[in-house]
Amino acid sequence: MRNLSRVLSLVALSAGLAACSNSGSGGATPDAASGEGGTSGGALGGATGSTGGRTGSGGTPGGTAGATGTGGGGVTVGTGGASAGTGGAPVGTGGGAGTTAGASVLLHHNNPSRDGVYLDTRLTRAAAATMHVDTTFANTALMGPVYAQPLYLAGSGGSPDVVVVASAQNRVTSLNASTGASVWEVTLGTPVTAGLCGRPLNPLGIVGTPVIDPASRTVYLNAMTATATNGARHMAHALAIDTQGAERTGWPIDLTATARSGNITFDSPVQNQRAALILLGGKVFIPFGGHIGDCLGYHGWIVGITTTGTPQVSAWATSAFAGGIWGSSGIASDGTSLVVTTGNTKLAANSGGNGTTPGDGNWGGGEAVIRFPTTLVQPAPTATREYFVPGDWTNLDITDADIGGTGPILMRVPGATPSNLIVALGKDRKAYLLDAGNLGGLDATPLTSLTVANGVIIQAAVAYTTATGSYVVFRGAGVGCPAGQTGGLTAIRISAASPPAMSIAWCAGVTATSSPAVSVTDAQGANAVVWYVGNDARLHGLNGDTGASVRADTTALGTVVAHQTPIVANGRIFVASNTRVFAFTP
Repeated sequence: MRNLSRVLSLVALSAGLAACSNSGSGGATPDAASGEGGTSGGALGGATGSTGGRTGSGGTPGGTAGATGTGGGGVTVGTGGASAGTGGAPVGTGGGAGTTAGASVLLHHNNPSRDGVYLDTRLTRAAAATMHVDTTFANTALMGPVYAQPLYLAGSGGSPDVVVVASAQNRVTSLNASTGASVWEVTLGTPVTAGLCGRPLNPLGIVGTPVIDPASRTVYLNAMTATATNGARHMAHALAIDTQGAERTGWPIDLTATARSGNITFDSPVQNQRAALILLGGKVFIPFGGHIGDCLGYHGWIVGITTTGTPQVSAWATSAFAGGIWGSSGIASDGTSLVVTTGNTKLAANSGGNGTTPGDGNWGGGEAVIRFPTTLVQPAPTATREYFVPGDWTNLDITDADIGGTGPILMRVPGATPSNLIVALGKDRKAYLLDAGNLGGLDATPLTSLTVANGVIIQAAVAYTTATGSYVVFRGAGVGCPAGQTGGLTAIRISAASPPAMSIAWCAGVTATSSPAVSVTDAQGANAVVWYVGNDARLHGLNGDTGASVRADTTALGTVVAHQTPIVANGRIFVASNTRVFAFTP
């Protein structure tokens, strides 16, 4: 492997906690909503409320509803579980999670696999065709921008079902899911509006999507906060949903004061928290990158905090500067481990960004898919099973064409060999298909790769299987579309072959603003509908098999930022704009 000895020394210097980077924000036009990048160049999870997740290959059944699933290496867990199962194979045979009556949406894209699949028996394509704004859902005002996906927690005891929304103003609002009325709202300090390097979001408060533990009914999140004595600080919070958003004992946690990775100290002002949080193994994990422009000495970080007893902080950071984890879907999980994609690295803290300054030619954690244990101890560089670093990673660094703009997606393709896969989408316009059981290591060759987009891919994609095939759908204009087809969304078909191959299945729909989500009505992916908000600020639904329009609602939703994504819960679709949450019903 090229530069392996240098990699080993870097790992030693950082106490085994090397690697990862926040994709640059370089390029001609920054993606303001991402806060990061510029524009260079099976069976579904277990039934909700009954199991924590269907058994994965080599696993044991999931835990009971409301508790952490203990089994299955399934790709995802049923929505009754607090987090992915801890047993079984690295990636089991499961697919998307179940979402039926009484279901919750606990994390970004509904499942630890980050596949964006919602199972709801009521959302047939016939019902989807009648989807319209629910006028009984109150127009409760939000103070945006709202970058984070809303979450949904089923009621318990006398508590109603609630929709939880967090904004860049550091406001967290709980809405009654039936009526839309405010249940509570809390403000977690003043967002940062000045004094940061590069081109930061303004205001910069809560940006990454929180995560909910249904067992303790706690929402975990990160808020960038302006303090009078310590300046800008990333503060990790734990809010009790059933007691008016009260802070849990021992929280919030100042990450500048507590997060260390070897000899690297967490520096709040240069870090941005855009990617979604996740729960696994009794910890909440928070990923970090940098601000638009790749300014100063930020690193890619994962910060882990225990969720029971006195909070304990552990952390990992890239050994190189930059290399952040910034794709909006954040950290994925296979039920045992954490899986991330990282962005471009740079030689020195003051190297700048915009793809103009390469690294030193030695891999420092960027341009990679990496699998971590919950201890956050980085696997040895020789552990090829745990890394995918493409052979042209140095060129990706130089051109700011990194693979960190979209988080990894875990999926199973029935009949394929291997069938358990990881999909990565890059700013280099490519899709990478990886063997989840053996990622390949440094300078690796993927199972296959394909140029699929006309421009950079910076968003959160979806993955699902129907009777006609397995698909990955991303926001963006495709390359190699079927004759006569164009559109704002592109579907990649993954074949059930050995090894699996990729091709463009369809290109359709209006130009998109939001990232997609997908609803299905059974474990076989029947009635698949891909939902998204177009640049016309309207909700659209496309047939997941063909791309044909199923529904184009006429209601203008106002400003819906890029990377926002719809959610599906209990027969309705919820979309967060910058000023309110809309509920759609058949």
